[in-house]
Formats: sequence, structure tokens, C-alpha cells
Amino acid sequence: MEDRKGKMLLEEAKAIIDARGDHYGSPIENFTRIAKLWSVVLGIDVKPYQVGLCMDLLKTARLCETPNHWDSYLDKCGYAAATVECLEVDQ
Repeated sequence: MEDRKGKMLLEEAKAIIDARGDHYGSPIENFTRIAKLWSVVLGIDVKPYQVGLCMDLLKTARLCETPNHWDSYLDKCGYAAATVECLEVDQ
């Protein structure tokens, strides 16, 4: 039997991504809000797409400790999708 975990991950991630907008607003709205806050704290101009990259790295760091944690992979899919949506705005 074919291992379909990758496809399952993407299907579950899609369902979560579709629901997230109801809670946090669009990715560009949410990542722009986060970027503005991080810019104040860090004293540099943070772009919305950089928020997505950094959040992905946060999940990567956690996966180094617990590489079988399914939810972190789901979150990484979501951050990748949200980051792509922010690219056009940041260019």
C-alpha cells in the first residue's frame, strides 16, 4: 500500500487554512499586523513575508526536538501558503 501521509498532510492543511481566515483575517492582514509589531520591538522594518519565514523557522526548530509532531508540519504548510500570499504585496 502506498504511503499517503504527504497527501493527507496537504489535505488536512488545506482544511485548516480555509478555516483560519475566520479567526485571524486574511494572511496579508495578519502578517502585516505582526510585521508592524515586530518592527517596533526589533527596531528594523519587518515585511509580512518575513513573518511567514520566521514562523516557519520556529516550527522547524520545534521539529528538531520532536520530529514526529504532526501539528507542526500542518503549521508549516499554513505558513508557507500565507507567505506566498504576502509576496506580491512586499515587492
